[in-house]
Amino acid sequence: MITITNELRQQVATQARYRCGYCLTLEIVSGIPLVLEHIIPPIKGGRNVEENLWLACYLCSEAKAILTEVVDPKSGLVVPLFNPRTQLWISHFAWSEDGRRVIRQSDIGRATVQALDLNNEWRVLLRSIWTRF
Repeated sequence: MITITNELRQQVATQARYRCGYCLTLEIVSGIPLVLEHIIPPIKGGRNVEENLWLACYLCSEAKAILTEVVDPKSGLVVPLFNPRTQLWISHFAWSEDGRRVIRQSDIGRATVQALDLNNEWRVLLRSIWTRF
């Protein structure tokens, strides 16, 4: 098994601008270091290479687990989970006017918000604190 070096982690963290690729939580405000997330999990053939890694907060990483595709709750179709390495966040999501909720802008966004529970009570509460500053 190939390990992920500190150099590779730092490279990915810099590319991700030290924020979660899914909910955009900054590492500095999360209170703990963000984790390296496999876009394609190793159990599904994903490798420990730069192209397959991105930063995620603990909540998003735990919710994503081995998911690579999810059911869109509106259409019922299976769609790919949002890929923060290759897709633009603003193409699939937006912030509510008060900055507390992630608004879905596409089928991928809608399915990802639901699958990762991006607007659960805890996250919305935390964002209400962060947006005060």
